[in-house]
Amino acid sequence: MMDYTDRHARFLLRLVSRHTLLYTEMVTAAALVHGDAGRLLAFDVAEHPVALQLGGADPAQMAAAARIGAQQGYDEININVGCPSERVQSGRFGACLMAEPATVADCVRAMRAETDVPITVKTRIGIDLQDSYETLCRFVDTVAEAGCRTFIVHARKAWLQGLSPKDNREIPPLDYARVHRLKRDRPALEIVINGGIRSLDEAGRELRLVDGAMIGRAVFDDLWLLADADRRIFDQREPRPERGRVIAAYAEYCERELARGVRLAQLTRPLMGLVHGLPGARQFRRRMSEDARRPAADSSLLLKAWHELTAGVSAPENGALPAAGELAAG
Repeated sequence: MMDYTDRHARFLLRLVSRHTLLYTEMVTAAALVHGDAGRLLAFDVAEHPVALQLGGADPAQMAAAARIGAQQGYDEININVGCPSERVQSGRFGACLMAEPATVADCVRAMRAETDVPITVKTRIGIDLQDSYETLCRFVDTVAEAGCRTFIVHARKAWLQGLSPKDNREIPPLDYARVHRLKRDRPALEIVINGGIRSLDEAGRELRLVDGAMIGRAVFDDLWLLADADRRIFDQREPRPERGRVIAAYAEYCERELARGVRLAQLTRPLMGLVHGLPGARQFRRRMSEDARRPAADSSLLLKAWHELTAGVSAPENGALPAAGELAAG
Protein backbone atom coordinates (compact mmCIF):
# COMPACT_ATOMS: atom_id res chain seq x y z
CA MET A 1 0.00 0.00 0.00
CA MET A 2 1.44 3.32 -1.03
CA ASP A 3 2.72 5.41 1.90
CA TYR A 4 2.12 2.51 4.28
CA THR A 5 4.20 -0.60 3.67
CA ASP A 6 7.65 0.97 3.49
CA ARG A 7 10.61 -0.95 4.87
CA HIS A 8 10.25 0.52 8.36
CA ALA A 9 6.61 -0.52 8.63
CA ARG A 10 7.51 -3.99 7.38
CA PHE A 11 10.23 -4.37 10.00
CA LEU A 12 7.74 -3.42 12.70
CA LEU A 13 5.13 -5.82 11.31
CA ARG A 14 7.67 -8.62 11.35
CA LEU A 15 8.23 -8.05 15.07
CA VAL A 16 4.52 -8.75 15.58
CA SER A 17 4.17 -11.71 13.19
CA ARG A 18 7.06 -13.87 12.05
CA HIS A 19 5.22 -15.78 9.34
CA THR A 20 2.79 -13.39 7.63
CA LEU A 21 3.84 -12.64 4.04
CA LEU A 22 4.60 -8.93 3.71
CA TYR A 23 4.35 -6.81 0.55
CA THR A 24 6.24 -3.70 -0.47
CA GLU A 25 4.61 -0.56 -1.72
CA MET A 26 4.12 -0.67 -5.47
CA VAL A 27 7.33 0.27 -7.27
CA THR A 28 7.28 1.02 -10.99
CA ALA A 29 9.47 -1.10 -13.20
CA ALA A 30 10.76 2.05 -14.89
CA ALA A 31 11.94 3.46 -11.56
CA LEU A 32 13.96 0.31 -10.87
CA VAL A 33 15.44 0.05 -14.35
CA HIS A 34 16.34 3.73 -14.68
CA GLY A 35 16.64 4.85 -11.04
CA ASP A 36 18.36 3.95 -7.80
CA ALA A 37 17.21 0.35 -7.41
CA GLY A 38 19.37 -0.21 -4.35
CA ARG A 39 17.61 2.57 -2.45
CA LEU A 40 14.14 1.66 -3.71
CA LEU A 41 14.48 -2.02 -2.86
CA ALA A 42 16.43 -1.85 0.40
CA PHE A 43 15.01 -4.05 3.12
CA ASP A 44 16.14 -5.77 6.30
CA VAL A 45 16.77 -9.52 6.20
CA ALA A 46 14.37 -9.83 9.14
CA GLU A 47 11.48 -8.93 6.80
CA HIS A 48 11.46 -12.33 5.05
CA PRO A 49 9.17 -13.57 3.66
CA VAL A 50 8.58 -10.38 1.68
CA ALA A 51 7.15 -9.79 -1.80
CA LEU A 52 8.06 -7.00 -4.19
CA GLN A 53 5.06 -5.43 -5.91
CA LEU A 54 5.76 -4.01 -9.37
CA GLY A 55 3.78 -1.70 -11.62
CA GLY A 56 4.33 -1.71 -15.35
CA ALA A 57 3.14 -2.97 -18.72
CA ASP A 58 6.27 -3.32 -20.85
CA PRO A 59 7.37 -6.98 -20.79
CA ALA A 60 11.07 -6.24 -21.29
CA GLN A 61 11.07 -3.60 -18.59
CA MET A 62 9.10 -5.78 -16.20
CA ALA A 63 11.52 -8.64 -16.83
CA ALA A 64 14.49 -6.42 -16.04
CA ALA A 65 12.78 -5.19 -12.86
CA ALA A 66 11.97 -8.76 -11.80
CA ARG A 67 15.60 -9.74 -12.29
CA ILE A 68 16.70 -6.83 -10.10
CA GLY A 69 14.15 -7.73 -7.44
CA ALA A 70 15.27 -11.35 -7.41
CA GLN A 71 18.90 -10.30 -7.13
CA GLN A 72 17.99 -8.16 -4.13
CA GLY A 73 16.55 -11.25 -2.44
CA TYR A 74 12.78 -10.83 -2.61
CA ASP A 75 10.73 -13.99 -2.10
CA GLU A 76 7.99 -13.15 -4.63
CA ILE A 77 7.49 -10.66 -7.45
CA ASN A 78 3.89 -9.42 -7.70
CA ILE A 79 2.35 -7.54 -10.62
CA ASN A 80 -0.17 -4.89 -9.57
CA VAL A 81 -3.27 -5.15 -11.76
CA GLY A 82 -5.56 -3.68 -9.14
CA CYS A 83 -4.70 -0.03 -8.49
CA PRO A 84 -7.29 2.27 -10.13
CA SER A 85 -5.65 5.68 -9.59
CA GLU A 86 -5.54 8.06 -12.54
CA ARG A 87 -1.79 8.50 -12.12
CA VAL A 88 -1.26 4.76 -12.40
CA GLN A 89 -3.62 4.53 -15.37
CA SER A 90 -1.66 7.27 -17.14
CA GLY A 91 1.35 4.94 -16.98
CA ARG A 92 -0.79 2.14 -18.47
CA PHE A 93 -0.59 -0.21 -15.53
CA GLY A 94 -2.64 -1.11 -12.49
CA ALA A 95 -6.34 -2.03 -12.83
CA CYS A 96 -6.61 -0.78 -16.40
CA LEU A 97 -4.53 -3.81 -17.42
CA MET A 98 -7.50 -6.06 -16.70
CA ALA A 99 -8.64 -4.97 -20.16
CA GLU A 100 -5.34 -6.28 -21.58
CA PRO A 101 -4.90 -9.84 -20.33
CA ALA A 102 -2.52 -10.65 -23.18
CA THR A 103 -0.21 -7.83 -22.07
CA VAL A 104 -0.18 -9.12 -18.50
CA ALA A 105 0.51 -12.62 -19.81
CA ASP A 106 3.43 -11.32 -21.89
CA CYS A 107 4.85 -9.64 -18.76
CA VAL A 108 4.54 -12.88 -16.78
CA ARG A 109 6.32 -14.88 -19.50
CA ALA A 110 9.14 -12.37 -19.76
CA MET A 111 9.55 -12.17 -15.97
CA ARG A 112 9.55 -15.95 -15.53
CA ALA A 113 12.27 -16.20 -18.16
CA GLU A 114 14.48 -13.97 -15.99
CA THR A 115 13.99 -15.50 -12.54
CA ASP A 116 12.82 -18.57 -10.66
CA VAL A 117 11.22 -16.37 -7.97
CA PRO A 118 7.41 -16.86 -8.10
CA ILE A 119 5.57 -14.30 -10.24
CA THR A 120 2.09 -13.50 -8.91
CA VAL A 121 -0.70 -11.14 -9.95
CA LYS A 122 -2.88 -8.93 -7.77
CA THR A 123 -6.10 -8.02 -9.54
CA ARG A 124 -9.74 -6.98 -9.16
CA ILE A 125 -12.84 -8.98 -10.04
CA GLY A 126 -13.49 -6.57 -12.92
CA ILE A 127 -13.37 -2.98 -14.16
CA ASP A 128 -16.09 -0.62 -15.32
CA LEU A 129 -18.64 -2.60 -17.36
CA GLN A 130 -16.20 -5.46 -17.92
CA ASP A 131 -17.18 -7.10 -14.68
CA SER A 132 -18.78 -10.45 -15.51
CA TYR A 133 -17.50 -13.68 -13.99
CA GLU A 134 -16.70 -14.89 -17.51
CA THR A 135 -14.48 -11.86 -18.10
CA LEU A 136 -12.63 -12.51 -14.86
CA CYS A 137 -12.09 -16.14 -15.86
CA ARG A 138 -10.78 -15.14 -19.29
CA PHE A 139 -8.29 -12.79 -17.65
CA VAL A 140 -7.15 -15.39 -15.11
CA ASP A 141 -6.91 -18.20 -17.70
CA THR A 142 -4.90 -16.07 -20.12
CA VAL A 143 -2.41 -15.07 -17.44
CA ALA A 144 -2.28 -18.57 -15.95
CA GLU A 145 -1.33 -20.00 -19.34
CA ALA A 146 1.75 -17.78 -19.19
CA GLY A 147 2.82 -19.48 -15.96
CA CYS A 148 1.24 -17.47 -13.14
CA ARG A 149 -0.12 -19.83 -10.49
CA THR A 150 -1.12 -17.33 -7.78
CA PHE A 151 -3.77 -14.62 -8.03
CA ILE A 152 -4.56 -12.19 -5.22
CA VAL A 153 -8.09 -11.07 -6.01
CA HIS A 154 -9.58 -7.88 -4.57
CA ALA A 155 -13.25 -8.84 -4.35
CA ARG A 156 -14.47 -5.50 -5.69
CA LYS A 157 -14.51 -4.26 -9.23
CA ALA A 158 -12.83 -0.92 -9.96
CA TRP A 159 -14.35 2.09 -11.67
CA LEU A 160 -11.53 3.66 -13.66
CA GLN A 161 -13.38 6.95 -14.05
CA GLY A 162 -15.46 8.82 -11.52
CA LEU A 163 -14.20 7.24 -8.29
CA SER A 164 -11.08 8.06 -6.32
CA PRO A 165 -8.79 5.25 -5.14
CA LYS A 166 -10.33 5.61 -1.67
CA ASP A 167 -13.87 5.37 -3.07
CA ASN A 168 -12.82 2.35 -5.13
CA ARG A 169 -11.90 0.63 -1.86
CA GLU A 170 -15.30 1.31 -0.33
CA ILE A 171 -18.12 1.97 -2.84
CA PRO A 172 -18.10 -0.97 -5.26
CA PRO A 173 -19.71 -3.83 -3.31
CA LEU A 174 -17.66 -6.76 -2.13
CA ASP A 175 -18.36 -10.02 -3.94
CA TYR A 176 -16.54 -12.72 -2.01
CA ALA A 177 -18.75 -15.37 -3.61
CA ARG A 178 -17.16 -14.66 -6.99
CA VAL A 179 -13.67 -15.25 -5.61
CA HIS A 180 -14.86 -18.45 -3.90
CA ARG A 181 -16.33 -19.62 -7.20
CA LEU A 182 -13.08 -18.86 -9.00
CA LYS A 183 -11.24 -21.12 -6.56
CA ARG A 184 -13.79 -23.91 -7.01
CA ASP A 185 -13.60 -23.64 -10.81
CA ARG A 186 -9.79 -23.30 -10.92
CA PRO A 187 -8.64 -25.62 -8.11
CA ALA A 188 -5.10 -25.92 -9.49
CA LEU A 189 -4.51 -22.19 -9.00
CA GLU A 190 -3.65 -20.53 -5.70
CA ILE A 191 -6.38 -17.97 -5.04
CA VAL A 192 -5.89 -15.36 -2.31
CA ILE A 193 -8.81 -13.13 -1.35
CA ASN A 194 -8.45 -9.43 -0.58
CA GLY A 195 -10.75 -6.55 0.29
CA GLY A 196 -12.64 -5.65 3.45
CA ILE A 197 -11.06 -8.27 5.72
CA ARG A 198 -10.56 -6.64 9.11
CA SER A 199 -9.83 -9.44 11.57
CA LEU A 200 -8.23 -12.85 11.96
CA ASP A 201 -11.69 -14.31 12.50
CA GLU A 202 -12.75 -13.08 9.06
CA ALA A 203 -9.48 -14.27 7.52
CA GLY A 204 -9.94 -17.69 9.11
CA ARG A 205 -13.42 -18.05 7.64
CA GLU A 206 -12.10 -17.18 4.18
CA LEU A 207 -9.27 -19.68 4.47
CA ARG A 208 -11.83 -22.48 4.49
CA LEU A 209 -12.75 -21.48 0.93
CA VAL A 210 -9.60 -20.05 -0.63
CA ASP A 211 -5.83 -20.49 -0.26
CA GLY A 212 -4.96 -17.19 1.38
CA ALA A 213 -6.38 -14.00 2.82
CA MET A 214 -4.82 -10.55 2.57
CA ILE A 215 -5.40 -7.92 5.25
CA GLY A 216 -4.43 -4.37 4.30
CA ARG A 217 -5.44 -1.12 5.91
CA ALA A 218 -7.07 -2.81 8.89
CA VAL A 219 -3.58 -3.73 10.09
CA PHE A 220 -2.46 -0.12 10.09
CA ASP A 221 -5.56 0.90 12.02
CA ASP A 222 -4.86 -1.84 14.57
CA LEU A 223 -1.44 -3.34 14.04
CA TRP A 224 -1.79 -5.63 17.05
CA LEU A 225 -4.48 -7.71 15.32
CA LEU A 226 -1.56 -9.63 13.78
CA ALA A 227 -0.22 -10.62 17.20
CA ASP A 228 -2.16 -13.90 17.11
CA ALA A 229 -1.59 -14.62 13.41
CA ASP A 230 1.33 -16.99 13.89
CA ARG A 231 -0.60 -19.17 16.33
CA ARG A 232 -4.06 -19.02 14.79
CA ILE A 233 -3.29 -18.92 11.07
CA PHE A 234 0.11 -20.58 10.79
CA ASP A 235 -0.31 -23.03 13.68
CA GLN A 236 2.97 -22.04 15.30
CA ARG A 237 3.73 -22.64 18.97
CA GLU A 238 5.90 -19.58 19.46
CA PRO A 239 4.75 -17.38 22.35
CA ARG A 240 2.55 -14.42 21.57
CA PRO A 241 4.63 -11.23 21.33
CA GLU A 242 4.48 -8.55 23.99
CA ARG A 243 4.02 -4.95 22.97
CA GLY A 244 6.77 -3.79 25.35
CA ARG A 245 9.31 -6.06 23.68
CA VAL A 246 8.13 -5.01 20.24
CA ILE A 247 8.61 -1.34 21.21
CA ALA A 248 12.08 -2.07 22.60
CA ALA A 249 13.16 -4.02 19.53
CA TYR A 250 11.82 -1.33 17.21
CA ALA A 251 13.63 1.36 19.24
CA GLU A 252 16.90 -0.50 18.61
CA TYR A 253 16.06 -0.61 14.90
CA CYS A 254 15.31 3.14 14.96
CA GLU A 255 18.68 3.82 16.55
CA ARG A 256 20.42 2.03 13.68
CA GLU A 257 18.35 3.84 11.07
CA LEU A 258 18.90 7.24 12.68
CA ALA A 259 22.64 6.64 12.42
CA ARG A 260 22.11 6.16 8.67
CA GLY A 261 20.37 9.51 8.35
CA VAL A 262 16.70 8.45 8.42
CA ARG A 263 14.40 10.97 10.13
CA LEU A 264 12.74 9.85 13.37
CA ALA A 265 9.33 11.07 12.21
CA GLN A 266 9.55 8.67 9.27
CA LEU A 267 10.39 5.82 11.63
CA THR A 268 7.62 6.50 14.15
CA ARG A 269 4.81 6.74 11.59
CA PRO A 270 4.15 2.96 11.53
CA LEU A 271 3.73 2.92 15.32
CA MET A 272 0.36 4.68 15.32
CA GLY A 273 -1.67 1.49 15.10
CA LEU A 274 0.39 -0.44 17.64
CA VAL A 275 -1.48 1.05 20.60
CA HIS A 276 -4.99 0.94 19.14
CA GLY A 277 -7.58 0.64 21.90
CA LEU A 278 -5.18 1.20 24.80
CA PRO A 279 -5.78 3.95 27.39
CA GLY A 280 -3.45 6.81 26.52
CA ALA A 281 -3.16 5.84 22.87
CA ARG A 282 -3.99 9.35 21.67
CA GLN A 283 -1.15 10.87 23.71
CA PHE A 284 1.26 8.18 22.48
CA ARG A 285 0.33 8.88 18.86
CA ARG A 286 0.72 12.61 19.40
CA ARG A 287 4.22 12.10 20.72
CA MET A 288 5.08 9.84 17.78
CA SER A 289 3.84 12.41 15.24
CA GLU A 290 4.75 15.74 16.87
CA ASP A 291 7.59 15.15 19.32
CA ALA A 292 9.42 12.97 16.80
CA ARG A 293 9.89 16.05 14.62
CA ARG A 294 11.90 17.91 17.24
CA PRO A 295 15.59 18.25 16.33
CA ALA A 296 16.88 16.54 19.48
CA ALA A 297 14.43 13.64 19.40
CA ASP A 298 15.91 10.14 19.25
CA SER A 299 14.84 6.54 19.77
CA SER A 300 14.50 7.05 23.52
CA LEU A 301 11.26 8.89 22.71
CA LEU A 302 9.61 5.55 21.93
CA LEU A 303 10.60 4.05 25.29
CA LYS A 304 9.57 7.13 27.25
CA ALA A 305 6.20 7.32 25.51
CA TRP A 306 5.58 3.62 26.17
CA HIS A 307 6.48 4.02 29.86
CA GLU A 308 4.03 6.91 30.09
CA LEU A 309 1.28 4.94 28.38
CA THR A 310 1.68 1.85 30.58
CA ALA A 311 2.29 3.60 33.90
CA GLY A 312 -0.16 2.16 36.38
CA VAL A 313 -1.75 -0.09 33.75
CA SER A 314 -1.44 -3.84 34.21
CA ALA A 315 -2.04 -5.86 31.03
CA PRO A 316 -0.25 -9.16 30.34
CA GLU A 317 -0.18 -8.60 26.59
CA ASN A 318 1.61 -5.26 26.97
CA GLY A 319 4.64 -6.56 28.82
CA ALA A 320 7.34 -4.56 30.50
CA LEU A 321 10.29 -3.22 28.58
CA PRO A 322 13.15 -5.73 28.82
CA ALA A 323 16.22 -4.89 30.85
CA ALA A 324 19.31 -3.61 29.06
CA GLY A 325 20.88 -6.47 27.12
CA GLU A 326 17.99 -8.84 27.72
CA LEU A 327 16.45 -8.30 24.27
CA ALA A 328 19.61 -9.27 22.44
CA ALA A 329 20.26 -12.18 24.80
CA GLY A 330 16.72 -13.48 24.34
